[in-house]
Amino acid sequence: MMESPLKRKFHDGFGERDEETHQSPDWKVRFVPTLFSPLLANIALNGIERIGEFKRNGKDNSICVRYADDLIFFLKPQDNANELLNKVKEFLAKRGMEISEKKTKLTRATDGFDFLGWHFKVQNNGKFRSTPSEDNFKAFRKKVKDIVNSSNLKLELKVDKLSRIIRGWRQYHKYCKMDGSRFSLWHMNHRTLKVFNQGKNTNKHKAIELIKTAFPAVPYSENKFVNVKGDKSPFDGDLVYWAKRKNRQYDGMTAKLLKKQDFECGRCGLKFISEQRIHLHHKDGQHDNWKPSNLIVMHESCHDLEHHKHSHKR
Repeated sequence: MMESPLKRKFHDGFGERDEETHQSPDWKVRFVPTLFSPLLANIALNGIERIGEFKRNGKDNSICVRYADDLIFFLKPQDNANELLNKVKEFLAKRGMEISEKKTKLTRATDGFDFLGWHFKVQNNGKFRSTPSEDNFKAFRKKVKDIVNSSNLKLELKVDKLSRIIRGWRQYHKYCKMDGSRFSLWHMNHRTLKVFNQGKNTNKHKAIELIKTAFPAVPYSENKFVNVKGDKSPFDGDLVYWAKRKNRQYDGMTAKLLKKQDFECGRCGLKFISEQRIHLHHKDGQHDNWKPSNLIVMHESCHDLEHHKHSHKR
């Protein structure tokens, strides 16, 4: 298996960084990533995943997995890694790019490898395992530690910031192996509880309740990610497929209502395919009335408009 990030020289015109620590000799500021970065990478590298393709049952199969300019090629024992690497170099040279040699490596899947914040490994028994990578966990732990130890933040603000970071991190890794004291965040949780308990006007009971909010639970299911079906694309017009796929992240009453409403917003009637969050709406305005007949799901913006309309009526 071969993995390789690319040198990002083709982004320079947009203020993109060339290397992680590169500073322009002409500009007085450090290059920073821009919103153009993933888009430009996808445009420039379109087609690189076809290198090394093979046919199975009459269909083309790629050995490459790519996200923007980070890519991995999965090789068989009989494959020639140097030959594949030369093809990749030729592909990039035509576009004025080159591979970052110091970050390109050949490794066995049984030795494990990092990709996009995850650590993947095929165990000796043949079972595939994924966990958050060491670098990813260290960066996450530092963010949490900085917030917990900050003397400039009020306790309520700490809880709010922690809940956002921890929910996001757990959501990102929800298809990894997340049990055990480390990735379940037991030690981090326990230490934060001690800090919260030392705060003014805070007793043990209140500290425990704050911890529950600061460390929101996100269910995980190792290796249960469902691949995109066939050659489906978000731009193919199949709104039903993408709405169903996007909304698998919801459970409980929200999931039931999504299915009941055929994945359509209860206010505007459009499919839930955007990045907007989905909100539960109580028809009678009584938030303690949880009867299914009193609930519908809406886009976040539609929910805001609905409440705005009712506030004007009052």
